[in-house]
Amino acid sequence: MERNDAVMPWVAIVCAAIMWIILLFLFNKETAPEPVVVDPAVVASINQQWPTLGHQVFTSAGCIGCHGAQGQGGAGPKLAGDEKILKDPVYVHTIVTKGKGGMPAFGDKLSEEQIYAVANYVLHSWGNSIPEPLTPATVAAGQTKVDPAVLKNRSRFVPEDIKLPEIFLATFVMVLLTYGLIGLYSVWAEGTELHPGIHKARSTPLAMTAMVVTLLLGLLFSALFVRQMVADYAAWGNKELPSVTTEGFYAAMILFTIAIATGLYKKFFMDDEVLVEDASGEFPW
Repeated sequence: MERNDAVMPWVAIVCAAIMWIILLFLFNKETAPEPVVVDPAVVASINQQWPTLGHQVFTSAGCIGCHGAQGQGGAGPKLAGDEKILKDPVYVHTIVTKGKGGMPAFGDKLSEEQIYAVANYVLHSWGNSIPEPLTPATVAAGQTKVDPAVLKNRSRFVPEDIKLPEIFLATFVMVLLTYGLIGLYSVWAEGTELHPGIHKARSTPLAMTAMVVTLLLGLLFSALFVRQMVADYAAWGNKELPSVTTEGFYAAMILFTIAIATGLYKKFFMDDEVLVEDASGEFPW
């Protein structure tokens, strides 16, 4: 007797893939940087004014109170000799404009000339130096890069700025994937045809080898997970961020190997019995 639900798992997985594409589009649209208009006059004024105007803004806007007169840091992070901002000068413009943590946003308080002047002052002072001054053209070119704050956000299980549509789609994707994977497993383990009666399982050398390898991999990922947890606990003690992504990967692989071992056991090592004789009128789920 042919099963009427053998195709539905593939339909669920395809629908989940479509929903996932929509989810990525919505999330990337929310986190995409705003376009920057390049003004040649601004570029010329930046090169001339940043040494003087930048110092004035750094003092008058209150930057000196948090970061120190020599960029030594204080309430704010140290800016002198900061390799991070030298590798990504656009990051300085982003932080000045949008703010971060305890630092307020100055995008609506300073003019464009003042923002670039103070950013270049930081990038060319206290041992800092970049080949060319930061300009709107540099910022526009850096728009193709993902903001470090966004990367940090995406490394978590639930990003802080995720909204209701993304939550709904993510939940729906997980439901569809779960149903699809369970359905594919059911077709693989039980076949596309149901034959009422008791079915004796017959293991093979290949199935036995797959079971042993799967169990060993499960033990390996368990050990790696425990080691990572210990390392992250020590990181917390040193006020460092734990590697949540690595923990999640090892945990997922443990569950994955358990699922594979369960499937192998059911198909090749466990006797089964089919009681349903006619399912043609039942809803696929």
